[in-house]
Amino acid sequence: MTARDARDGEDRILTVPNALSVLRLLLIPLFLWLILVEQADMAAVAVLAVSGITDWADGLIARATGQITHLGRLLDPLVDRVTVAATLVGLALRDLIPWWLVGLLVAREVLLLLLVPRLRRHGLLALPVHYLGKAATFALYWGFPFVLVGAGSATWEQVLGALGWAFVIWGTALYWYAALLYVDQMRRIAKHGPHGTVLEAQSADD
Repeated sequence: MTARDARDGEDRILTVPNALSVLRLLLIPLFLWLILVEQADMAAVAVLAVSGITDWADGLIARATGQITHLGRLLDPLVDRVTVAATLVGLALRDLIPWWLVGLLVAREVLLLLLVPRLRRHGLLALPVHYLGKAATFALYWGFPFVLVGAGSATWEQVLGALGWAFVIWGTALYWYAALLYVDQMRRIAKHGPHGTVLEAQSADD
């Protein structure tokens, strides 16, 4: 494969991983309708489970088939953030999680948003996804459904709710740790330039 072929491949839009990311995006309003309007909690849990599985699958498929694209690098983390934000708001409006947790995770996104102008000055659209960031998203994807199930009164539901909170706490800690790694990566890019630093980080990319 020539360098031009590689560039053409990264410019593709219609790929399976990108389609899975779009599917996850379309599941967000369905989840909010189920949890806030219908209050069909088990159906909402199923939607989050599908979203989590497709999030894992799109990265696996992208690496296995070489369908890593510029759009995918932007779309995948964007959908992750929107999904987490929508889930947080939905659960908080149902009084299933405290609003301080929403604020803690939103503050993390604000921190990363502040990096965007500096990225643009170095000719970058976004930082490559770090595997710890994906691990944090995975923990939150599976923690929130268990927290939702834990709203029930049965013993098994309470057990799953406690497990869900363990995932959420661990995922939140990883989420912030990954954010600090992104800040450090931005610092190194500002000091040494994007070459090398970004390429090294792309080994953990989806």
